[in-house]
Amino acid sequence: MSKHRKAAPMGGGPMGHGNMMMAGQKAKNFKGTLRRLLKYLKPRSKQLLIVLLAAIMSTVFMVVGPKIMGNALTELFEGAYKKLMGVPGAGIDFTAIGKLLLLLGGLYVISSVFSYIQQYVMSSVAQKTVFDLREDVNKKLEKLPLKYYDGRPNGEILSRVTNDIDTIGSTLQQSVTQFITSVVTIVGIIIMMLSISPLLTLISIVSLPLSMFAMGPILKRSQKHFASQQKTLGQLNGHIEEMYTGHQVVKAFSHEKKAIDQFDEVNEKLYDAGRKAQFISGLIMPVMFFIGNLSYVLICIVGGILVTNRAISIGDIQAFITYSRQFTQPIMQTANIANIIQATIAAAERVFELLDEEEEKKEVETVSLEQAKGAVAFEHVDFGYGEDLLIEDMNIQVQPGQTVAIVGPTGAGKTTLINLLMRFYELNDGKITIDGLDTREMSRGNLRSTFGMVLQDTWLFNGTIKENLRFGKKDATDEEIIAAAKTAYAHHFIRTLPEGYDTVLNEEASNISQGQKQLLTIARAVLANPPIMILDEATSSVDTRTEALIQKAMNRLMEGRTSFVIAHRLSTIRDADLILVMDQGKVIEQGTHLELLEANGFYADLYNSQFEKDLAV
Repeated sequence: MSKHRKAAPMGGGPMGHGNMMMAGQKAKNFKGTLRRLLKYLKPRSKQLLIVLLAAIMSTVFMVVGPKIMGNALTELFEGAYKKLMGVPGAGIDFTAIGKLLLLLGGLYVISSVFSYIQQYVMSSVAQKTVFDLREDVNKKLEKLPLKYYDGRPNGEILSRVTNDIDTIGSTLQQSVTQFITSVVTIVGIIIMMLSISPLLTLISIVSLPLSMFAMGPILKRSQKHFASQQKTLGQLNGHIEEMYTGHQVVKAFSHEKKAIDQFDEVNEKLYDAGRKAQFISGLIMPVMFFIGNLSYVLICIVGGILVTNRAISIGDIQAFITYSRQFTQPIMQTANIANIIQATIAAAERVFELLDEEEEKKEVETVSLEQAKGAVAFEHVDFGYGEDLLIEDMNIQVQPGQTVAIVGPTGAGKTTLINLLMRFYELNDGKITIDGLDTREMSRGNLRSTFGMVLQDTWLFNGTIKENLRFGKKDATDEEIIAAAKTAYAHHFIRTLPEGYDTVLNEEASNISQGQKQLLTIARAVLANPPIMILDEATSSVDTRTEALIQKAMNRLMEGRTSFVIAHRLSTIRDADLILVMDQGKVIEQGTHLELLEANGFYADLYNSQFEKDLAV
């Protein structure tokens, strides 16, 4: 049975300039996480230096452009003016203007080449860094204990592995180069403006604090509404996911109207928050344009006076106006990127939190099982998922070839016992032995290779049926696979499929029935041919006729093997060699079916209650 857990809803921020105003997720330890992220960039420091130099050169050649354009305009204006005034031999020097325009075109071409180099090298740096991060995360996931996965939703782990790493890659690819370019552009423009006129530069720079002062109250209000928008968007995503993934249940219980009402309510909140956030943040650009235009008018007036006084050329005024227009854009970009970097560092922090998780204890293999006989013993075993012990002082002795049934109410510890046997969790105290060897002294791979598992929840993977069956034995031949499928009574239905054993199962194996999935997992266990079997109500998902066939196959499979059977229907384990009755983590009764019925204890009550239910049915 495929498992599905909800991932944290992803919400996008507003587009355009609104992004700058959105309060990004903040990191708990910004400096520490940034230093750690930079370590991933350190092996590519030479490439980053090339990116920096290319960004500087690209921006410098771009920034010089308006000045040269101004010189061409000055040449044109002065030539036309002298000719108009009747100066002998005066005229427009088109050769000089042509050279300036040719120089300008060359500068822009060179700037574009450096920009291309910058983007090309940075894309390599970004993808290699993300590649290294993914490699480290993947290796880490293989080393994490089962309790890590049990304690967290699958969607939350997937979000760190995919969304957060993609955010880091996107920022490295786009925002870092934009940030470098913006900073160099700001510095370059200020230098060029100062070279033209310090007075006009002062007028242009004074408008910045005025803009910041005017934007302050708007920023505060918009951030509050953007936060509300993100929260409500998460609620809406969660509601939609629940309604669509549980669509059959919604239909079965006529829940459509209530679902629509809930959707309308949350959607209305999202509309209201989004409208306010976008409207308020939309005021920022008009305010900045207004202040910028005031500065522009003032520059024109003062510049006109300076031109009439021959303190500055008309081309320089045109160049300065271009610079003043370009000045605000990199500042806006820098503020926007600073917010993106905040969110990126927060994403990196989440990835590093995963990388810092406690791993499974390192194995020190001192013994190895070549061919287990199947004697299993629990000796004074204590275990708890937290501080409270679920299993206390458990003692069990299982002889080779015995079939051991484990019964008890929900939460009694049946599955926990299997998890401890497979060493998915480590014991608090005591030990478990196989053929007298402590399982903690074996490698996990060696230990688990002695077990075959057929669970109530089937796990099949995207791939062909043949590939899924080979999970049980990697080097199995086609003949062995077919023989195992026949033993599990799966061969017939596989042959009826369009591609037979080469039929591709989709991600959730929803293109075959639940009963067919169970037959395949049983065939996989048959193919593995392990000395010890673990069965968790393996026939619960098939019809009565198939159940009888599978029961025969399982009986044949269990011959000569130690078998642990978690039983929910007690009628299926009457012939077990040993029945362990569990309650609240303890084995309260053990014996054969007849012995436990004669004892007239907990098992007898449990069995009789099921028998009465069967009669009632």
